[in-house]
Amino acid sequence: MFRQIGAMEIILILGVLVLLFGAKKLPELARGSGRALRIFKSETKGLMDDEDDKTTTTTRVVEEKPVALPSDVVQPTRPTSYDKHPDTP
Repeated sequence: MFRQIGAMEIILILGVLVLLFGAKKLPELARGSGRALRIFKSETKGLMDDEDDKTTTTTRVVEEKPVALPSDVVQPTRPTSYDKHPDTP
């Protein structure tokens, strides 16, 4: 029913593309499709890596940072400009 695509069919397809898009647009279309394929490949590889990370169990040590308590806050020793009331000089 279906046969292999030969050289004549490829030439015919390229001829139709040149007629539809013009010779100047074809390199831009090829460049854009190449970028899209690279992005697609990197994204699928990233998804595969994420799945591998989920299946591999790793133990992470989380370092806890101390929480500042109100008694730990240092008060300024001299008055600042925002401490002055507008009525005082």
